[in-house]
Amino acid sequence: MEFTGGGRLEIRVTSADVGKRVSVRYVTDSGEAGGMFTDAVGVLTSWDGGVLLITRRSGEAVRIAESRLVAGKVVPAAPARRRGPSATFPELARATARAWEPVESEALGEWVLRASFQEVPPEGRPGGAVAGRRVGFTRRANSVLPLGDPGLPVAGALARVREWYADRGLPAYVQAATGAEGTQELLCAELERLGWRREVSAEVRIAALAPIGDQDADVSAVRLSRTADEGWLRRYRNVTEPGPVVRAVLASGPSVWFASAAGADGVPAAVGRCVVDGRWAGFMAVEVDPDLRRRGLATSVMTALARRALDEGASAAWLQVEAGNDGARALYDGMGFAPHHHYHHYRRAES
Repeated sequence: MEFTGGGRLEIRVTSADVGKRVSVRYVTDSGEAGGMFTDAVGVLTSWDGGVLLITRRSGEAVRIAESRLVAGKVVPAAPARRRGPSATFPELARATARAWEPVESEALGEWVLRASFQEVPPEGRPGGAVAGRRVGFTRRANSVLPLGDPGLPVAGALARVREWYADRGLPAYVQAATGAEGTQELLCAELERLGWRREVSAEVRIAALAPIGDQDADVSAVRLSRTADEGWLRRYRNVTEPGPVVRAVLASGPSVWFASAAGADGVPAAVGRCVVDGRWAGFMAVEVDPDLRRRGLATSVMTALARRALDEGASAAWLQVEAGNDGARALYDGMGFAPHHHYHHYRRAES
């Protein structure tokens, strides 16, 4: 990484560059003997009180004292992918949202408030992401999608968000993205400044669809259906009692397909879900019996779904995988999926 100008290290970033992608080199401690240099690349999200805040592609925030800067410069946006489909963040964010629609939504300017919850029965809680009087089915279907101007200052918009979710007996979440041109590093920094904390992060990955459908996989035992039957729902790990809300979210999207690989006792050995939306095919809910993993079942399910999506005219694929799911990441690497951006769910600390 080159920072020199005429053979000298130079600091060529200022507070006027907030919002731009930068690369800086800094000393990791006080600069005394033994101090080491390290680099940070990301969006400069603030420069206040002698401290820089840089948000990396992964969403990690790095705070650097101005006094420790050694060199720095503004750098271009990350280079375009050389393989697979091209995609802007807004296009992909809207496609992923259409594939997992909430039961209830309300606009706040260009933000969308989303809720999909069911009542907690007296005898116990059904599966879901949120505990309490009501249970929300997944954070994605119970969070704000902020894809533009809310029509209010951010602090005021977040106050409205908290009221809206409190009225429904749910904690308030905001889904925000980092790591691609046009993502929301500045919003992420503002959320943290206002006391919201990142709970879960995931990668959105994309790939060309045809190579997934062309895989040498045994699809003879994979059955495709327009609905999630009882066996499919029993294999799906996100719920224990799939009520109407769960079924409504799973059935949402322009063209939805469910895949089941033959198993025992009426429970599939593997399942998957695909939503076809124009050129995009979104893969979700790929689950395999833990005792039958590494036998190619996930590949067979995805191959069968990809072939159906190709028949419907799709050419590009996307999926989401949580950070730390190394097994799934390795599988998707082998299929040609590469990271496009990351998304994060923020929750107000006291919610």
